[in-house]
Amino acid sequence: MFERIREKLGILADAAKYDVSCSSSGSNRKNENKGLGDAEGTGICHTYTEDGRCVSLLKILLTNHCIFDCAFCVSRRSNDIKRAAFTVDEVVELTMNFYRRNYIEGLFLSSGIFKNADYTMERLVRIVKKLRNEERFNGYIHLKTIPGASEELLKEAGLYADRMSINLEMPTESGLKLLAPDKSHEDVKKPLEYIRQNIEQLSNEKALIKSVPKFVPAGQSTQMVIGATPESDKEIMHTANAFYKNFSLKRVYYSGYIPISDDSRLPVIGSQPPLIRENRLYQTDWLMRFYGFDVKEILNDAHPNLDVDIDPKLSWALRNLEQFPVDVNTADYHMILRVPGIGVGSALKIVQARKFGRLYKDQLKKIGLSFNKAKHFIRYADSPLQLRDYEAGHIKGVILAESSSKYLKTAKNQLSLF
Repeated sequence: MFERIREKLGILADAAKYDVSCSSSGSNRKNENKGLGDAEGTGICHTYTEDGRCVSLLKILLTNHCIFDCAFCVSRRSNDIKRAAFTVDEVVELTMNFYRRNYIEGLFLSSGIFKNADYTMERLVRIVKKLRNEERFNGYIHLKTIPGASEELLKEAGLYADRMSINLEMPTESGLKLLAPDKSHEDVKKPLEYIRQNIEQLSNEKALIKSVPKFVPAGQSTQMVIGATPESDKEIMHTANAFYKNFSLKRVYYSGYIPISDDSRLPVIGSQPPLIRENRLYQTDWLMRFYGFDVKEILNDAHPNLDVDIDPKLSWALRNLEQFPVDVNTADYHMILRVPGIGVGSALKIVQARKFGRLYKDQLKKIGLSFNKAKHFIRYADSPLQLRDYEAGHIKGVILAESSSKYLKTAKNQLSLF
């Protein structure tokens, strides 16, 4: 019995690794009535929350059997791999045993689709319902939504899960039809909209009624595979921006395509996924969500793809030098936030610190911003030069040279330790 469960766990945990949308931020489910676990202040999986905490999760598929034959998916119907499926009780038992041993802080549960959407979704709901009601588990649960599942099942799932997500798969409808002809973006939009409406409705009721049930308290997310189809970065981020606005998503995840098939429709990109591009897309996502940038400022017809060698904020600044230098002693917070090398925390510290007097170079360095990058775009009390003395190409070259020099110095110091 133990060996059979162990073999299933090896197969279904390995199959789940391709789904990266396992953030844990946003939930406030508390431990009540002497239950087990607490989602408030904790997180999930080997991933990072917005405040930088590394968290752990039991991340598995209910099954890797699937009725679909998506070319980019390891669990596709035509793939010759070992198949397995957990029972409802097996997933519940694994979760509770792993939690009691302090291996995990919650559960991320997804699944291939066997028989049909409702058949699969009903089993996912039974698992989370049993964890909450019978095992009194109050830890974090992230549940994948099965496209095509009934609204009744989605609503019931939302009462027990902290976060729900459904994968968009490809950034465009044409890309999805190329690699997964049986799927469509409409199948993703319908459940996203239904859950969004229920979250909004319960939020409105909370203002009028003393006690309302929790419904997906950590919100929704989605994921796109990057690099399997030929979309530009502009198309990818414009799609992400539309889903953020239309469905109030908490996160959009970008997963670099990993070659798992010799299908002629898929690109040949070597053995490694496009990680640098993936990182640049996340940086752009951050600029849209926390730095006040409109997606059209960063990616448009003139600049459809992100620079690989520099981050998107620096790239934008070099294309808009007429907006600089920014005087950190007088500029508003939102403009300071647009300076390369200055993050949200540093911008807030600058605004607070200048209340007590003008800011000088030494003070700015102590605040914690990336001064070697920011110095080309700001004016401060003892600025030696003005930005207009430089061209964009010169600034880019200086910043890259300084970054390379810093990297080499760090590498030498690390080597000296051995």
